Amino acid sequence: MAGDPIPPADAPGASASGDGGDGPLIWWSAGRLRAAIAAGDLTAVEVVTAFLERIGEVDGRVNAIPTLVPERAIDEARAADRARGRRAGPPPLLDGLPIAVKDLMATAGIRTTQGSRIYADDVPTEDSLLVQRLRAAGAIVIGKTNTPEHGAGSQTYNDVFGATRNPYDLSRTVGGSSGGAAAAVAAGMLPLADGSDLGGSVRNPASYCNVVGLRPSAGRVASARPGNAWDPMSLLGPIARTVGDCGLLLAAISGRDDRSPIAIDEDPAAFADLPIADLRGVRIAWSRTVDGLPVDPQVTAVLEALRPVLVDLGAIVEDVEPDLSGADEAFEGFRALEFFGAHRHEIAAHPDLFKPDLVDEIERGRRLSAEQVVRAGELRTELYRRTARFLQRHDLLALPTVQLPPFPVEQRWPTAVAGVAMERYVTWMRSCTRISVTAHPALSLPAGFTPEGLPVGLQLVGRHRDERTLLAQAAAIEAATWFSRRRPPL
Repeated sequence: MAGDPIPPADAPGASASGDGGDGPLIWWSAGRLRAAIAAGDLTAVEVVTAFLERIGEVDGRVNAIPTLVPERAIDEARAADRARGRRAGPPPLLDGLPIAVKDLMATAGIRTTQGSRIYADDVPTEDSLLVQRLRAAGAIVIGKTNTPEHGAGSQTYNDVFGATRNPYDLSRTVGGSSGGAAAAVAAGMLPLADGSDLGGSVRNPASYCNVVGLRPSAGRVASARPGNAWDPMSLLGPIARTVGDCGLLLAAISGRDDRSPIAIDEDPAAFADLPIADLRGVRIAWSRTVDGLPVDPQVTAVLEALRPVLVDLGAIVEDVEPDLSGADEAFEGFRALEFFGAHRHEIAAHPDLFKPDLVDEIERGRRLSAEQVVRAGELRTELYRRTARFLQRHDLLALPTVQLPPFPVEQRWPTAVAGVAMERYVTWMRSCTRISVTAHPALSLPAGFTPEGLPVGLQLVGRHRDERTLLAQAAAIEAATWFSRRRPPL
């Protein structure tokens, strides 16, 4: 296995804000960039320019940020630099930092395609709530990150922009649906990025791109999207190269909003300054198969090599498979219902502009009976309560993020995992989807590499609404390893 779990002597130790070393500023942590801008050592224009130059150097091969607005971004950076000298008090959390928004989220004046030919030329007139919060936190929006059509599937390709390629091996997928976001962060084109996660769309590409991705508890990041505002399944979350930067972005985009009836009414400021947890005595349930799923032996080998690091940190690591019975039925029922609700009118108007997998998903939702929906709700409730009880006996659940390493980019989805046939395009994602339906926060953390140099992530599941502890525990593992510092060979 490539990669050494023992960090160099200058590894971050006291906090979760690892700065990324003394190399080019595109590899600095978001926290370090923010501090340098606040101190006057860098300007927003210098930072944005450096990342735009990096995009120009490498994105022709990766295709992570297909929509770019460089002139607008530089103008906004200049305005941020002018405003900084007149502002009293501390700087906003993302002051002067460039970000590209997932192409599912509306951005005023910037094309938002949703990866769909229906919206290939759509330019919204208003920002989504997420983008409003990014701008309020001082972020400079420089473009949009690629996503599969309507965010469907953990493989980032569409008929508008094509496929996004993995920075660690350009012949492989980045996963999805936040694939452009994860690839851009991994390749040094962004310091951090937003994502969304229904069945793994933050965690899956984070694992495939050797970055950190968090699916928070429902309501942690408020959403004002149309449709079912009570839906606890499709959530927004941060992607970054370090756990500390994930916390910084989470602090910027979290908080209550009257448009979201499930929004958590807690001050998110504490996420911006994470401690590194002491893992001595922490009880970690170690799951190899996510309750009986097939897992590629390469993934298992990488994760097993990481396990002794947790023991060395003082954690009590026990072989335990959680009871996730009913998760597949509940998740796949609610997923079909969501896609039917979101796209039933569009598919009626444009039946020829949807990929076959998405057509199948929408039709599955159309065929659901009231009894099936009620049963899915009952299963989901029991899964939440069962998982909550499990995480009273254990402090943390550790398991594979993805069941196999990144597959060829030309492949729509894996048809088999470890020799076991996959029925359809969501079946291979169950290591994430089974966790989604528990309603507990989950994070993917860089955990090592296969012999071919392909990234593998460890999925960590924490207690409901306790993202800060989950992040702090992940930061302890990050500080004891060096996987997140391994850069792609671009």
